[in-house]
Order: sequence, then C-alpha cells, then structure tokens
Amino acid sequence: MSLKYDLHSHSTVSDGTLTPVELVRQAAAAGVDVLALTDHDNVSGIGQARIAAAEEGIVIVPGVEISVSWNGHTVHVLGLNLDEDNPILLEGLQGLCDYRSWRAEEIGRRLEKKGIAGAYEGACKQATGALVGRLHFARFLVQQGHARDVKEVFRKFLVSGKPGYVSGEWASLEEALGWISDAGGMAVIAHPARYNMTRGKLRRLIGEFRELGGRGLEVVSGSHSKDEYFTMARHASDFGLLASAGSDFHGPENPWINLGQLPDLPPGCEPVWNHF
Repeated sequence: MSLKYDLHSHSTVSDGTLTPVELVRQAAAAGVDVLALTDHDNVSGIGQARIAAAEEGIVIVPGVEISVSWNGHTVHVLGLNLDEDNPILLEGLQGLCDYRSWRAEEIGRRLEKKGIAGAYEGACKQATGALVGRLHFARFLVQQGHARDVKEVFRKFLVSGKPGYVSGEWASLEEALGWISDAGGMAVIAHPARYNMTRGKLRRLIGEFRELGGRGLEVVSGSHSKDEYFTMARHASDFGLLASAGSDFHGPENPWINLGQLPDLPPGCEPVWNHF
C-alpha cells in the first residue's frame, strides 16, 4: 500500500489558521502519512510539528516556502527536507521576515489613505504568529464587509494598481536556491501554474531554476486544475525535474484544498519523495 504524501502546507507560523500541532493532527486524521510543513519564509513551527507527528505516527518533512522576485514576478520556491537550524538559511529568512513586517505596515498605511481605518491592526489580530501577510489583511477586510470573500479582496485591494498593493522585493532565485542547498534541502517550484506567465516565460523560469540546481516542480497542487497537472508533468519531464504534490493547505475554511485528498501524480512522473 503506497504512502500518502502532502508536501506543501501552512500553519499559524505564517498564514495558516491551524497551529503546527493542530495541522499535524488534522493531517493524520485525513490519512496523510508524510507531511511537509512549509510556512512562508519561516521554519519556527517545525519543532512543534515534529513532536506532534511522532505522537500521531506520521512523518514530518521539514520545509519552507521562500518568496522570490524573478523578472517582475513573485514566485515561491519550496525547500524540502532541509536542516531548519542551518545558520545561512536562517539569516536569509530573517531578512525576508523583516521586509514582510515593513510591507504589512505599508499596506496598512495605503489602505488608511483610501479610507479603510485600522487595517494593519485588524490584520495583526488575524495573525497568531509573527508573520502578518496579505491573507491576514484579506480576512480582516472580508470581516469588515469590504468584500464577499478573500479572492474579491485580492482583486479589489491587493494586486497591482489597487489601493493596498505593495510590490514585493524578495530573494533572488539564486539566493533562495543557495539557502536551500546550504541547508541540505531540495528546491521545488511551488504551484507553477499560478503565476500568470506565458508558456515561454514559465519555461524560462523553469530552465533558470534547473541551471541553478533546482530539483523539482510541484505538479499536483491544490491550486492546479486537472489539465494543469498534466501540463506541469510535461514541463517537469522536459527539464528533467522531479514531481512534487502538495495541497497548499491553509486551514479548514478552504474545503476545496483538503489535506489527504490529492490525486496521484500523472503517469511517468518521478516523485520527489523517492530522493529524500
């Protein structure tokens, strides 16, 4: 009987709504055998998750989701099966966390100018960890009646040209892959179909990623359609990359991205977990 893997998930350490312990327990209840905790630019929840996983009888893959600026796009790179105590990784992530703190304050200031008072304070109340991100602002704005749901908040307030948009200034692709490599991890491009790139530009990203030592592509993702699974599988094959699968689970209020319900990788994919 094959194991059930989910190699992309978030806790309250970043923008998830379950603590690392709660996340692990929910994953175990959903039948997940191997779970990667990949909080945004932060690895501080891995220790708690590992203890809970030992109690629940599942395996935790220590990971992170690193924010990267590449050719005018923000892309996310997963670092899987890494040493979360590696000093080079921690130093790099701290710089990103410092920037995140400034960006959150700036989003609040810009929304304030547009007549939305208390957005920063409201977002902070939505966050239970140190990170305050756009999803926390989105939850606050929905709560205050400025939009029907999180997707509408992003369209109306938080994307380029909208009142609360602040462009990201993240790690370079080379920096992110260097940190992951120094920590002994495996670099994987997260949800590649989500970046609104042309086919040619996406392939340039994948090619550069491969040249810098990247190892995998998230073929099956909670934000990919069935057709996109097969498209990303072809890209992985073309570039000699391993295939990963992850729900990108943020909490039970997003029932369309449930733990333990990912489909199998398309035929012909070489799973990333075979190389941990």
